[in-house]
This record gives sequence, C-alpha cells and structure tokens, in this order.
Amino acid sequence: QVQLVESGGGLVQPGGSLRLSCAASGRSMFNLMGWYRQAPGKQRELVATIGSGDSTNYADSVKGRFTISRDNAKNTVFLQMNSLKLEDTAVYYCAFHSSRVYWGQGTQVTVSS
Repeated sequence: QVQLVESGGGLVQPGGSLRLSCAASGRSMFNLMGWYRQAPGKQRELVATIGSGDSTNYADSVKGRFTISRDNAKNTVFLQMNSLKLEDTAVYYCAFHSSRVYWGQGTQVTVSS
C-alpha cells in the first residue's frame, strides 16, 4: 500500500512562489510520480511528472515556471511553483504511478491579490 500526503499549499499573490511537498510511505519512490491539479468547475489536469531516472515532463501552461523534483532518500516529491498566476489556483494532488494510481488528499493553492 502507498500513502501520499501533500503539504505546502496556501494563499499567495500573483507573481509569488510556493513549494509543494508530497511525502510517500509504503513503497520506494523509484517510479513515475506526478502532480495534478483541479480548479473549481474544471477537470483534473496533469501538471508535471518525474520518472525513475529523473526525467521530467510539464504541461505547457507551467513550463518555465514550475519545477518537479524528488528526494528519494526522504521519499518526497516537490513542486516548486514560481511566477504564479491567477489561473494556477486549484487543488494540487500528488500521484504515484504503479500498476494503479495512488492519490494524495490534495492541497489548496490560491493565487489572489
């Protein structure tokens, strides 16, 4: 079994930064991990992924602003979010991809003046 716990969300002004963390337990993190988000009234969308070899992939909307990384020794995945925009407001979810997908509970990110 895998348990994922996100943290680091909050309220930030446009142009600001936040760093999200996802702590995993129950399994090694040498697998594909991802961050997803869901804004009010919209579908959940992929934000970024990081593979076992630390290869990364990003949604076009966040390229150049967000960075996904991992610290396998601490079983933690991070999402550094810079130059935040109003449209980045959403609940952000961590995901562990195995034979099935394991989801965290989500952490709220609100970008507002």
